Amino acid sequence: MKHIILLGDGMADWPVPSLENKTLLQYAKTPYMDLLAKMGKTGQLITVAPGFHPGSEVANMSVLGYNLPKVYEGRGPLEAASIGVELKPGEMAMRCNLVCVEGDILKNHSAGHITTEDADVLIRFLQEKLGDERVSFHTGVSYRHLLVIKGGNKHLDCTPPHDVPLKPFRPLLVKAAQPEAQETTDLINELILKSQELLRNHPLNLKRMAEGKDPANSIWPWSGGYRPQMEPLTETFPSIKRGAVISAVDLIHGIGYYAGLRRIDVEGATGLYDTNYENKVAAALEALRTDDFVYLHIEASDEAGHEGDVELKLKTIENFDARAVGPIYEAVKNWDEPVAIAILPDHPTPCELRTHTAEPVPFLIWYPGIEPDSVQTYDEFSVKEGAYGLLKENEFINAFLNHD
Repeated sequence: MKHIILLGDGMADWPVPSLENKTLLQYAKTPYMDLLAKMGKTGQLITVAPGFHPGSEVANMSVLGYNLPKVYEGRGPLEAASIGVELKPGEMAMRCNLVCVEGDILKNHSAGHITTEDADVLIRFLQEKLGDERVSFHTGVSYRHLLVIKGGNKHLDCTPPHDVPLKPFRPLLVKAAQPEAQETTDLINELILKSQELLRNHPLNLKRMAEGKDPANSIWPWSGGYRPQMEPLTETFPSIKRGAVISAVDLIHGIGYYAGLRRIDVEGATGLYDTNYENKVAAALEALRTDDFVYLHIEASDEAGHEGDVELKLKTIENFDARAVGPIYEAVKNWDEPVAIAILPDHPTPCELRTHTAEPVPFLIWYPGIEPDSVQTYDEFSVKEGAYGLLKENEFINAFLNHD
């Protein structure tokens, strides 16, 4: 049996007063997810281990069954792997957002969802002005980039920028979690403030402002660590001899790299509501013909949640159902070799809060011949009655991959 996980990043939410106090999954038209919930089994999964911040790196690694206290090293090293930056011993990698600062306020975490083309100009400029033998900047995708510090101390207290929209940025600058990290802390904060001086009047930012766009006028490094020690899924699960990951996000590609999954790049994959669902689905189906396992990650709902845009998030959830779940189910339901499908978010991203939370997420598992439970629809509340109950750690991935 082949296996595919369809992950709608940040899809779970809280009840919304304007939607009859329903969550977006309850309110949205999701006939295919409801059908698979009705025909399959459901439950809840704790994706944020105790003591961990509810970041996408934590949650997606948990979905794949990794023991976070043993292997977690932050986002930076995962994104380094995706970008192709091979970390050497003693090198610390940090996720480095391009953000928009307005006065003393961190206006948004994405510089208005800057394009990779524009961002590359600014990252190269920062490397020229601030890079040296110890510090280097590397271009990623859109607003998500990489800072590598030789001899950096990872014991830092960093604030993810998507957690603090419209908050004063100075109280949120990096702090040392241990005295030994103070030198690294001072270096990073100096880089942040210098970047603001350098980027403020950069021609590209002046052009963006003239066009009514947010300038990318500051860096914001966070979630640093060293190269992680993760076992490939092929060594943990004999049923996986070859697997693939499909995403528009460097972080997910990096997790896939260490998990031993081959990366499939898809034309038109943006990480936003306008991502090319059709190309992603085609790539997933093609991969399923040769591989045992596919991890299809779609970011759009998470970004809509960060924007606090209820209508847009509803649209992304309905697109996920109609343009990803439906076509994949219809394509594989009658294959000679059966295909198991799992659907879940990695974490909630409530529009009201505009950032991630750590509540358990709803999941469903379907494959030909599975004995269904009593749940009839797929949402945060219905699955509490599901046959799987409340799972944690590697219980979900074991249930999904070891059923046959």
